Amino acid sequence: MEIIRAKHMGFCFGVLEAINICNSLKDEKRKKYILGMLVHNKYVMEDMKNKGFEVVTEEEILKGEDPLKEGDILVVRAHGTTKAIHERLKNKNITLYDATCIFVNKIKNEVDIANKNGYTILFVGDRNHPEVKGIISYADKIEIFETLEEAKQLKIEKNNKYLLSTQTTLNKKKFEEIKNFFQNVYENVKIFDKICGATSVRQKSVEELAPKVDLMLVIGDRKSSNTKKLYEISKRVNDETYLVESDEDLDLRMFKDKNTVGITAGASTPEEIIKNIENKIRGI
Repeated sequence: MEIIRAKHMGFCFGVLEAINICNSLKDEKRKKYILGMLVHNKYVMEDMKNKGFEVVTEEEILKGEDPLKEGDILVVRAHGTTKAIHERLKNKNITLYDATCIFVNKIKNEVDIANKNGYTILFVGDRNHPEVKGIISYADKIEIFETLEEAKQLKIEKNNKYLLSTQTTLNKKKFEEIKNFFQNVYENVKIFDKICGATSVRQKSVEELAPKVDLMLVIGDRKSSNTKKLYEISKRVNDETYLVESDEDLDLRMFKDKNTVGITAGASTPEEIIKNIENKIRGI
């Protein structure tokens, strides 16, 4: 049985940077906290807890019920956080490390500037995702949607100014369709296209590999947005596509009569998890 990896998969720059920040603090004797899930992968979070980190939630901070004390360390997760949380943290005498992905920060800053200049924000993404919650908190006037059909239902005023932006992990083809619609129909919609480059190449890689193999494994946490997008893309071109979080999820019967197995992984999936899955397959 041949195992073929996608050309681009696994940790992206933003995830690696966030993990490196935490690893640099592992020997700190002060109390260490992470705001929410550093990245959407439970194995990474288990590793951080073993290194002495505790998790504090946004709800705890907003309600004033958090355990943060003077001198404590807090790492803001890779997805970023809301404007209200940043304001609360400014008033705490703690050491703050912001591990927000640079692409998320670029979109947040553009939305913030556009908002101050009177633009209404048109935002493509999952309103319940922490990245999206953080970005849209910088906008006073905003419309959030996920599909082209929803975009066509929006009421766009000709005399108003609009900025179209997106969640970094959105399917690039989906955003291109939405972007083309606004460009062709409206002259008063400014486009800010900043889908993460790592997301784009991972999506393209799985799209190229999935049709060429008998079975496709997408490895990553089920809470990970970019992992779910990889699964959706692969499933469209190869019905034998499975999302697994670790080698424990493998049903060895799925490999019966399969000659080639393709593998890709979400941007927050550790290499160790990928290797464990490959080794289990090789042991069949």
